[in-house]
Amino acid sequence: MGLLDSFLNKRIGPVFLKESSDSENFIVKMNSLLTNATGSIKEKIEEQIKYAEAGLLGEKQIAFELKNSGIDMYVLHDIYLEKGDLSAQIDFLLITRRHLYVIECKNLFGNIEIDAKGNFIRHMNFGKAYKKEGLYSPITQNQRHLNVLKEVRREVKTGSFLGLSEKIFDNTFAENYQSIVVLANPKTVLNDKNAPKEIKSRVIRADQLVAFIKAKDDASKDVCWTDADMRETIQYFLDKSLPNKSDYSKKYEEMLAECKTQEAKRVLEKKTESAEKDGTSKTCPRCGKALVLRIAKKGENAGNQFWGCSGYPKCRFIEKA
Repeated sequence: MGLLDSFLNKRIGPVFLKESSDSENFIVKMNSLLTNATGSIKEKIEEQIKYAEAGLLGEKQIAFELKNSGIDMYVLHDIYLEKGDLSAQIDFLLITRRHLYVIECKNLFGNIEIDAKGNFIRHMNFGKAYKKEGLYSPITQNQRHLNVLKEVRREVKTGSFLGLSEKIFDNTFAENYQSIVVLANPKTVLNDKNAPKEIKSRVIRADQLVAFIKAKDDASKDVCWTDADMRETIQYFLDKSLPNKSDYSKKYEEMLAECKTQEAKRVLEKKTESAEKDGTSKTCPRCGKALVLRIAKKGENAGNQFWGCSGYPKCRFIEKA
């Protein structure tokens, strides 16, 4: 920042306009499900909690680095944007006086290799056992996020009489909006010696994040954005952010439905077992086979219990429970 820029723009330091995360609520909800879960569903919930906690820990590490950066910036944590059929769940969106940074946080287990073709490969050791697997490229994932940001911002930057032309907006977008993939696990070793230059320059560790942003901003020859410019831009994206659209919400709904189904099955088993012990078990008046308690899956009675013939589908007799 030049002397004139320093004079015109007061120091604001890092300011978080949105600091909460959907993953925090997700973990609370999943722990509430865990108290009544058993068997395979309990294992699935525990696995989801483990991954969510790891992801949240990584995001807290990045937030810590940003809060202690000393850089003038506005920060949004965990926002969801939509434009037409496009959507993006963005870990961190922040604006400094030179750039907007779109950060994808990865708190991965194991060590990461990026090969000459840009493929991400994870290497893990479990005692004497060794596992190697490919990962979906976080570079590709973050590029999708940039595409959504571009279309969301396009309408205000090119839509008015005084706005930019489509060509100028498209030509300057790549420089103004910077994609960063941050590996937050301090134990992860990154091997990117064979990685393509354009990928290698965008994948860093959490402890390198502040230095990366400072170097990128210092290298920029563009005019510094004013406080008003920064606040207007980041507030625009905050206003466009939609609630409850994350993968966490979807996973919770799926687990909740599975828990309800499992609980209903347990209730049916107990009722059937009790009826057999008490000698009150029912028989089908049509074919004489035993009636069993079931749950309607479709139609207006979905979720309700009924007695159905054990001879189904040959015998379709049913009776209200």
